Amino acid sequence: MSVVWHEAECGGYTADLALWEELAGRAQGEILELGCGTGRVAIHLARRGHAVTGLDVEEGLVAAFAERATDLPAIAVAGDARHFELGREFGLVLAPMQLLQLLASEEDRLHCLQCVAAHLSTDGQAAFAIVEQLPAPVEGPPLLPDTREVDGWVYSSLPVDAVVDSEGIRVRRLRQTVSPAGDLSEEVNEVSLRALDAAALEHGAQRAGLRAAGRRTVPPTDAHVGSIVVLLEREA
Repeated sequence: MSVVWHEAECGGYTADLALWEELAGRAQGEILELGCGTGRVAIHLARRGHAVTGLDVEEGLVAAFAERATDLPAIAVAGDARHFELGREFGLVLAPMQLLQLLASEEDRLHCLQCVAAHLSTDGQAAFAIVEQLPAPVEGPPLLPDTREVDGWVYSSLPVDAVVDSEGIRVRRLRQTVSPAGDLSEEVNEVSLRALDAAALEHGAQRAGLRAAGRRTVPPTDAHVGSIVVLLEREA
């Protein structure tokens, strides 16, 4: 995902920040964010004095993160959440925005959880945001698109629909770009979230040496569904 689309579709989301602040305030040691993007969460926490490392598979997003983290206790590294080795432990590992559900298989999730367990301090905690199911449709005004303007170019991303099937949730967005000259181009972007509920995540985490440590919630907004945040700790 390019930086501009990441910013348009994810950069304005704030409903989960209070929870990450709370967890960071209790953490003993540095914080690791998986799928950090351009730093929506990590830089927010760094501005509040927390030392944060972000990990993302897209080098363009990591570069944008680095530009924004100047003079802050935050760094970003390019890496795959399924296979990473950072050489140190963290007091808190965060995975916002349904990162686990973007992974293609149960085996990929296991590899990610194993990496998390290997990087988690003895008294540390990991937190994974997931969406178990979509809420029932509610009558109301149509959603407005998420937009960004960069150097005279306007980028608009409008949620079109979300389909639930046995595999999970497929979310489609209409992406439109308007050039400074007024030329319009558009494409449909689809993101698939694999089916996963909190109980299944907690059960699967045991194979990685992690145990359940509670659940929290992120409330829905007018434009975003709510999330369940599954908390995990290292097995004693």
